[in-house]
Amino acid sequence: MDFVTSPASLAETAKEFTIQEIMRYIPHRYPMLMIDRVVDVIPGERAVGIKNVTINEHFFMGHFPERPVMPGVLIVEAMAQTAAVLVMHSLNLTFNDHIVYFMSLNQTKFRNPVGPGDTLKLCVQKEQARGYVWTFHGQAKIGEKLVAEAVYTAKISSTLSYS
Repeated sequence: MDFVTSPASLAETAKEFTIQEIMRYIPHRYPMLMIDRVVDVIPGERAVGIKNVTINEHFFMGHFPERPVMPGVLIVEAMAQTAAVLVMHSLNLTFNDHIVYFMSLNQTKFRNPVGPGDTLKLCVQKEQARGYVWTFHGQAKIGEKLVAEAVYTAKISSTLSYS
């Protein structure tokens, strides 16, 4: 899944979201906020999240002190947060009224370790949307090197209920 921007879609490329804008769309905060920026947004279609991995990350204290490696589950979480920002922006929602929950995770593969100093590029592409249920294909890259990928489904729910 390479994101090739055609001339027609250049006009549709919405914007870049700063950390302050990201926090309007998703409720995650330190230490669980896994993305620093979201760029190359085409509402309802795709986005790219950016995660600057530093030695100061809380998980490196135990995973692993002698050879710090970002846990794969947190790489997937970063992809999911990127997708959640895309969904919430696309539907013009904020986390005050709605929240995005994982429903399923499939075809997950971890190909290379991620460590301090790496910049993760989290490419998410909508595969399907049916109302408040969206499916994405996500890829995590360092430069152009694929480090992880997954297909996952999420549901947008009212913050008043867990169903």
